[in-house]
Amino acid sequence: MIDQIKIHVKAGDGGKGLVGWRHEKFYANGGPFGGDGGRGGHVYVEVDTNETTLAKLRYTKSVKAGNGEPGKMKKMHGADGEDVTLRVPLGTMIRNAATGDLLADLTRPHQIVQIAHGGKGGLGNYHFATARNDAPEYAQPGEPGESLDLIFELRLLADAGLIGFPSVGKSTFLSAATNARPAIAAYPFTTLEPNIGVVELKDGRSFVLADMPGLIEGAAEGRGLGDTFLRHIRRCRVLIHVLDMSGEQGDPLEDYAIINKELGSYDASLLEKPQIVVANKMDMDGAEDYLRMFKEAHPDLKVFETSTQLHKGIEAVLNEAEVQITRAREAEQAALKEQEQVVVYRYEPKRPDFTIENLGNRKWKVVSEKVDRLADTVDFNKENDVFAFAATLTKMGIDKALAEAGARDGDQVIVGSYVMDYNK
Repeated sequence: MIDQIKIHVKAGDGGKGLVGWRHEKFYANGGPFGGDGGRGGHVYVEVDTNETTLAKLRYTKSVKAGNGEPGKMKKMHGADGEDVTLRVPLGTMIRNAATGDLLADLTRPHQIVQIAHGGKGGLGNYHFATARNDAPEYAQPGEPGESLDLIFELRLLADAGLIGFPSVGKSTFLSAATNARPAIAAYPFTTLEPNIGVVELKDGRSFVLADMPGLIEGAAEGRGLGDTFLRHIRRCRVLIHVLDMSGEQGDPLEDYAIINKELGSYDASLLEKPQIVVANKMDMDGAEDYLRMFKEAHPDLKVFETSTQLHKGIEAVLNEAEVQITRAREAEQAALKEQEQVVVYRYEPKRPDFTIENLGNRKWKVVSEKVDRLADTVDFNKENDVFAFAATLTKMGIDKALAEAGARDGDQVIVGSYVMDYNK
């Protein structure tokens, strides 16, 4: 299973505004008539219920949306860039690779999120006409689209998950309860990735059952396969804890305690999930003795006796699982409704688009990711582009901020990777 991949996404750049003039009969003086550039394309991610892994994106290293088109004559807007949509399976989480921030957790069928915003189109020259300058020879360049590296991580979404030590009969349970055909062999770690199947009960009800690779002591710290798949267990509504009651794989009392300790060490909330305890291999010698000791140690715990090899006792476990799953689903729906009803408004002041940094010796630096991206689009060998860039800086308030900070004519101002002379 392709569980985690990294992709670079780039939203489209905004189109340039147009420097254009009106040339029509009865309008002898003409005037600025250039339109605005189109918006750059956005990048979206959508849940596709037909996908079960991230395999289709495995060799996709980068994704780029379309750029906006330049503005047109007669103040006409340039066409927006084409959007791009990545389709991923249910249960995909998306993080910013640089910061680790969670950007999206896709847990609903056909859910769609915008993951990278296209750049705004530049303004045409008609926006810059003033009483002093009624024929502006410049227009704005388009803003660059967002660019970032993303980590796509697929965490299995299942109603119930089979957990326990290796070789306790989890895969056999799955094959007996569903049409899934996981690898089954008489050695540990036969299951190297989660297997899933659909349980269909006699009354028509159904749910998704997952067989998790075996956990061992120290799984939460990375021993065995534990740390890789413990995160999948977090997405299961109900846990079915399978124990080898024959004692072949060790003392079931100790195994039960160790597995729960590992769950709690990895994520304390895992211990709050409904857990169905299954005493498997009850057809083998010594199983009754171990079961008696287990019940004496946990008198309040309901234990289901099974023999997966003989397909005995499985139906009772599945019926109990369905009851617990229904309760979990109802609790989730109630929680969602409560979240929808209670809306908390928090005032978050808008971050400034730039800051001015005094480097000393009559040198200043404009610190701004937005301005840096904009500067990269400017051709400083073209006078009109430079005028347009300067007009944008003035409109953003950078000239005023430099003056207030104490900048004087002739000072050097660093913008992006360029050095400009400051003049009031």
